Amino acid sequence: MTNWQPDPTLLRRPAYLSLAEQIARAIQDGILPSGARLPPHRMMADSLKLSVQTVSRAYDDLIRRGLISGEIGRGTFVQTLRKEPEPPYLPERLGELIDLSILKPACDQYHLEKMREAFGWLAENLPASSALSFRPNVVFPRHRVAAAEWLARCGLDVSPLNISVTNGATSGMTTALMSVAPPGSTVVVEAISHHTLVPLSTYLGLHLEGVSIDEQGMLPEALEAACRKGNVRAVFLQPTVINPMAAMMGAERREALAEVARRHDLAIIENDILGPLVENRPPPMAAIAPERTLYITSFTKITVPGLRIGYLAAPDRYVAAVANRHLVSNWMATPSIAEIATKWVGDGTAMELVGWQRRALAVRHAIAAETLAGLDYRDHPQSLHVWLPLTGAHTEEGFVSQARLRGVAIAPGSSFRTSGETWHPAVRISLGSTTEVELKTGLGIVASLSVADPEALLLAI
Repeated sequence: MTNWQPDPTLLRRPAYLSLAEQIARAIQDGILPSGARLPPHRMMADSLKLSVQTVSRAYDDLIRRGLISGEIGRGTFVQTLRKEPEPPYLPERLGELIDLSILKPACDQYHLEKMREAFGWLAENLPASSALSFRPNVVFPRHRVAAAEWLARCGLDVSPLNISVTNGATSGMTTALMSVAPPGSTVVVEAISHHTLVPLSTYLGLHLEGVSIDEQGMLPEALEAACRKGNVRAVFLQPTVINPMAAMMGAERREALAEVARRHDLAIIENDILGPLVENRPPPMAAIAPERTLYITSFTKITVPGLRIGYLAAPDRYVAAVANRHLVSNWMATPSIAEIATKWVGDGTAMELVGWQRRALAVRHAIAAETLAGLDYRDHPQSLHVWLPLTGAHTEEGFVSQARLRGVAIAPGSSFRTSGETWHPAVRISLGSTTEVELKTGLGIVASLSVADPEALLLAI
């Protein structure tokens, strides 16, 4: 065990974060070498006159950063060689594998033809500003007007001046987090959320606090409890079906969360990338709490994957911060792709593609209902995926590996985990990533694995 000890006189509120920073600096300065064993939680707490819970939060924060690792029965050790997180999907499609791991919309030749037509139109109509200007304010005024029209379809009344055009939702998420949560602060998120949030928060120096959920999503009392711990600056929500569990948060729950956010003056980041695809949806958080919600939507998951354009709408208090953070992280969205999005919003093509997607998903959900009959999975009529809790002795690693051996790739549920709470193994299965025939075959394999004894299956292979 290392002889180094944090200096209690340097601890500041919140104590867990201050302690984590001291340990992180000692690791970065080489004072704590790779493999060094840290004191047990209670020993560290007693020496610093802190609670065991505070030390546990500090260690958890360092584990999320990839600086230490905990080994049951052995202790906690410095791990200076950070392991980059693996995505839940396959980086590339391999051979004959049926890939149900990556979340994407259903597509066919129709979508390719639409994009080819759009690029043909663009070749004849590209404005000089989109080809020659470096200044976002020269390129994007028209596109912000189209964005406001699109956001109206999402249930929002937003001025074009409050909208940034981004290269999709990931760009919007990064910009939003940078705009509302300074390094060292806490962002509260649902216990099962977006798979990029954990590494993104690490890169931005944020503490991610995963809190309890139910079948609708985040519990207001869990958000309230997290806020009482201090230093919470924002809450990240995916209330409309795009979350891993395909849950739809009701209007009453949205109102309750907005009230907690107002009470603690939190920014709300709402990721709503399915937008108008989802029918009979409650008002967005941005309509319920427009004074504090940064709203993100995009076209990638509901029209054509290659249309990598999205919109980030921000309230007045954050408009300048959003513009500045977007400049330093992206400068501006790709003008030529923005031209296509604006044309499609204006001439109705975007909604035509949304309608096509809705019909395609109805067919694919019918395939899932037939093939997964008897299994307790979760979905929504317009979700791009299903969430399948595993039963019996199945583990995520074993189930995903066995599915891969049978020729099907699926995403492990733990890839979306943001909390240290008790975990129930599950997998996410994409419905739009392949053909209907392959989908039925792949779901059939998953269904057969679900009802099989994992021990017997391992012996049979």
